[in-house]
Amino acid sequence: MLIKRICFAIAALSIMLSAGCGFKLQGNYSIPEQLQTLHLTSQDEYSELTRLVRERLRLHSIALVDASDDTPTLRILHDSLERTTLSLYPTGNVAEYELTYHVTFALRLPQGEAQEFDIDIHRDYLDDPRTALAKSREMEILLKEMRNQAADQMIQTLASIEIK
Repeated sequence: MLIKRICFAIAALSIMLSAGCGFKLQGNYSIPEQLQTLHLTSQDEYSELTRLVRERLRLHSIALVDASDDTPTLRILHDSLERTTLSLYPTGNVAEYELTYHVTFALRLPQGEAQEFDIDIHRDYLDDPRTALAKSREMEILLKEMRNQAADQMIQTLASIEIK
């Protein structure tokens, strides 16, 4: 009986400590009530990023509806991938790149101005010309992870918006 009480006390203490320090499970965001119904639009409605954002909105129980004057609009304006050379081999070939995935999106509230937001995701990428096929597959995987992270950050941004 004493062991059960000690286990219960330890569990309760750990829950209180984790809640008290601001710990929150990743992906568990509280979207404002005014954004529970959205119109999502993009320059490319069938892009991978648009699909990921649509999926995340549905996971957070946000209803996606057609455009109207009283519905907030989330618009994905632009996404791009840039490569910057970080280092070279002695032969002059590129050894390492920094990949930057940039997303610009806007949220327009009913009877309000659109607010623009930017997200930048950075990754380092080692390039070995002897393994070109494996590197192209690795690049695809990195880009997919960067898009996933950008979609998550878009949802985080929506959750952090204060609506008056």
